[in-house]
Amino acid sequence: MSRLAIDVGGTFTDVVELNPETGALSFGKVPTTPDAPARGVMDAFGLAESGTPAITMFTHGTTLGLNALLTRTGARTAVIGTKGFRDVYLLGRTDRRTNYDITYRKPPALLERYDTFEVRERCRFDGSVHTPFDVDDARRVAEVVAERGYGSVAVAFLHSYANPEHELRMREVLAEVAPDVAVTLSHELSREYREYERTSTAVLDAYVKPIVHRYLRELEGELAGGGFSGRFLMTRSGGGAMTAQAAREQPVSLILSGPAGGVIGAAALSRLLDEPNLITIDMGGTSLDASLILDHEPVLYQGAEFEGLPINTPSLYIHTIGAGGGSIAWLDEADALQVGPQSAGAAPGPASYGRGGTAPTFTDAALVLGHLGSDSPLGGKLALDRELADKALQPIATRLGLTTEALARGIVQISTMKIMGAVRAITVELGRDPKDFALLSFGGGGGLVAVEVARELGISTVIVPPGQGAFSAFGMLLADVQHDFARTLVTPLATLDAAAADAVYREMEAAAVEQLASEGFGPDRRALTRTLDVRYQGQEHSVTVAFPDDPAAFATDVAAAFAELHERQYGHTMDDPVEVTTLRLRATGTVDKPELPTVAERTSGEPHPAGTRQVHLSADEPAVEYRVYTREDLLAGDVVAGPAVITEHTATSVIHAGDSLRVGRYGELVISVNDRTGRQQ
Repeated sequence: MSRLAIDVGGTFTDVVELNPETGALSFGKVPTTPDAPARGVMDAFGLAESGTPAITMFTHGTTLGLNALLTRTGARTAVIGTKGFRDVYLLGRTDRRTNYDITYRKPPALLERYDTFEVRERCRFDGSVHTPFDVDDARRVAEVVAERGYGSVAVAFLHSYANPEHELRMREVLAEVAPDVAVTLSHELSREYREYERTSTAVLDAYVKPIVHRYLRELEGELAGGGFSGRFLMTRSGGGAMTAQAAREQPVSLILSGPAGGVIGAAALSRLLDEPNLITIDMGGTSLDASLILDHEPVLYQGAEFEGLPINTPSLYIHTIGAGGGSIAWLDEADALQVGPQSAGAAPGPASYGRGGTAPTFTDAALVLGHLGSDSPLGGKLALDRELADKALQPIATRLGLTTEALARGIVQISTMKIMGAVRAITVELGRDPKDFALLSFGGGGGLVAVEVARELGISTVIVPPGQGAFSAFGMLLADVQHDFARTLVTPLATLDAAAADAVYREMEAAAVEQLASEGFGPDRRALTRTLDVRYQGQEHSVTVAFPDDPAAFATDVAAAFAELHERQYGHTMDDPVEVTTLRLRATGTVDKPELPTVAERTSGEPHPAGTRQVHLSADEPAVEYRVYTREDLLAGDVVAGPAVITEHTATSVIHAGDSLRVGRYGELVISVNDRTGRQQ
């Protein structure tokens, strides 16, 4: 019996298999199949050593919903609101975040005003009915939706977080008049105030729902046909997992499901290695995702954004940029070299893949420099073609009057600077010093740039986890099933009735227990965690604190916890009155966690290189000899001095002169980075 995790990326689909009895982990890669995503997943299943029928749990992360949003290829979507509030979604907020950028243009909208409708009904903020639901008016709107052929509808009525009855009745009307249309109700995603944020979340969910629903149905059919009968989970943006059935109904929770796996794994590795504070960079084929681990825990936000559109569900704090192995190098109108965000993706992929690609990419540049080599096939199967890479770089090199090696160096340097910018965005711009962190690098391309990124930012330690190329998939094996519940309750902390709050929590807990029980989690596998959002009166946004254990000291304990957290996040506290805005509950269904296996220690001798590789550093150092080591041959305690290249089944890592590498107990590579004077930082 075994457990499997599969992460579908822009270029490769990563797979990790765990044998629970022995603790053995195996890592693999297959090409992503954008034209038929389920086929790539089934190809990954084919790498499972135990066979599909023996897999007891399958955890999956996908960027299908995210890609539909990026490419604007989701379902044709309508939004239905309260009469008089038709334009809530398109108006949004009136804040402007790009005051000084004259080139700024709002991203294309997911729908037009033609696609917005209103129904006569209205509830007040306390849930009382101001205007009864008009069934005839609702039927009129549903008939228009059916006639125009919409694939999906988002229903977001005023104050439905307090009283969802009208949204439920609207679904009944749509089911009768337009039965083929997928329906999203805003209150089922978010029971919180802020009409625009809740409407935006519903629209995003509706936009991707038909695509995700169709994909999961197809995949479940393929799995059943292959003999799979285990538990099927999907990772979610908030760092946990959800059943495939729940994912079909709330696909907005999957938008960051792929990157979330790596952050989950990073938090687990942080505890295992006793490294409380980590900056993570996950460089895949299409993008790079940066995140933080603070005190062994990932940073969780109660809301995320996609291109400025709010998603009012809990999400891990992940900063994504278009800097991956397939990022394309190009010249702008001023003949300045740029890299990304366009990507060669999986089809055709970088020129060096030999699959018809002609555009120069980061991977081609790394091959021309010698960081990658034709002697180390990607995923154990795909041998890179240096001649094709050189040919792809030649047109731009000629136009700039450079050698292909000099151009390749520029491409890698630009990518490194972009990655540094992503790290600064989650550290320096938020008041944190990168020097206080270790850098955890993973993904197929992370090891190629991690040391240079760390050196530029003054970070002294880089950690490369085992199976770095498929580490996000490994993190998915650790994901517990999670459900988040919330109820808006704006009231001064001093007058909040703890008993009344407890009653609201108990209502949410009853729903949570019922949900977890239906998914097969018994009492010993359930955990319910209460938190609440608190702010100073007059503030726009809140911070989340733990619900105190002692009801008698409720207000005092909450105020103290809020002051400590506000000081930590914003650097100050105030004497203003404090108020509660939202009661939250996280329900967790715990799964068995795999233990990362240890590697054997070397008892005699030292590691021997498998060969050498010529690496281009500059015009003055066009061919510096780097020793090449095979990671699978390294043992715990081994030390490798730079310059060196460490190849493995799923990725490659590069260290330079003055850097040194030590192999840890679990096979992790701990790299001490030197500064430019040759001293370790």
